[in-house]
Amino acid sequence: MQALRYGIVGGGFQTTFQLRALEQVRGVDVAGLVSRRPPEKVAAYVCEHGLGEGRIFPSVREMAPHVDVVAIFAPNYTRLQVVEEIAETIKAGAKLKAVICDKPLARNLVEARRMLEVMRPLDVPLFYFENQVHMKTVQSHRAQLRPVIEAMGPMVLVRSSEEHAGPHAAWFWDPAQQGGGVMSDMGCHCLAVGWYVLTPPGKPVRFLQPTSVMADLSLLKWGQPSYRKQLIDRFGIDYGKSPAEDFATGMVTYRNPETGQTVKSQFTVSWMFDKLGLRLLMDGLGPGYAFEMNSLRSPLEVFISDAAVAGVADTEAAVEKLQASRGLLTVQPNEADLYGYTDENIDAVAAIHQGRPALLDWDYGLEIVRLTMAAYLSDERGAVVDLTDPDTCKTLETYVPLIQQGRGREVL
Repeated sequence: MQALRYGIVGGGFQTTFQLRALEQVRGVDVAGLVSRRPPEKVAAYVCEHGLGEGRIFPSVREMAPHVDVVAIFAPNYTRLQVVEEIAETIKAGAKLKAVICDKPLARNLVEARRMLEVMRPLDVPLFYFENQVHMKTVQSHRAQLRPVIEAMGPMVLVRSSEEHAGPHAAWFWDPAQQGGGVMSDMGCHCLAVGWYVLTPPGKPVRFLQPTSVMADLSLLKWGQPSYRKQLIDRFGIDYGKSPAEDFATGMVTYRNPETGQTVKSQFTVSWMFDKLGLRLLMDGLGPGYAFEMNSLRSPLEVFISDAAVAGVADTEAAVEKLQASRGLLTVQPNEADLYGYTDENIDAVAAIHQGRPALLDWDYGLEIVRLTMAAYLSDERGAVVDLTDPDTCKTLETYVPLIQQGRGREVL
């Protein structure tokens, strides 16, 4: 099969992770790159690892005619503008086989619906990337438990968690640009994977109907004076003026439309995990069965003494967001594959070649935005958000969280 020409929008941390994943995917050439800042380092990586030409274009409009797929890995606040540029190029004659958008689809429902409104009439497949749904641990446990679930009944409770010590880039810390704090950044992962794992095998990803969301958001670490100063010194972000949450927890309730059964997904996310590095936890319970997953369990560990630590150049080569450079360290040799980045790209490539839908699309991404907005609204109201109430659903359509508005001091 002829290789698909990827055109990547974005030159930051997410793009570098995706490139590590694409080293393990057959049938993809990275043909184009567009970034707010000239992505020379990204282009060099592409060439050095034989991933394609990695040609740098000045704009999406100029890149689109030279690629088959546009993959949007750019910052959240640029997404709508990028999509509008893509739509213009398609109307002008660009022949795209798909448009990929990484999580979250948008900062709020107004933006998400506008993105779909712009792209849907153009009849181009729209793939939503949520890497945790594609994790081999997630897919493997579902395959292993499928006959058990069919015999005993579906999962009834899933608990998921993602935690690390905080983002790399300034815009991630800015609640207006990013869309909030850790709930927007990582809560969307837990919402998606919890919903997916609860879904009975063989059913569509949106089979279960969300009925309510309750959430509690807090600023626990990065609101303290010494940590606020770190953010100002490192990124120019002042959480004394416009803070975002660094901790969020809550519960989503779903209803099985065929049986009426209620199931629940609990989530916890934080930017204050000063331990081994990025940690993903998940467990699920069903009638007579269960599963557990911890991304920091690895077959490989290394030890670095105080005397040797001076020779360590890049601690994050072991685990993303690693918080130590000495002692006993957990090493994940292939994080891009572990976290599902490899398999979401494999699914996208297969979907294009086979002419089928990808596992997740933008309509699914929009629903994750809706659940995220419901979590912010629940925290602001101090109450459970009823997703079966028409007035509440109408409110969510135009709702912009106070934290996203830069008014986080009113609720944190």
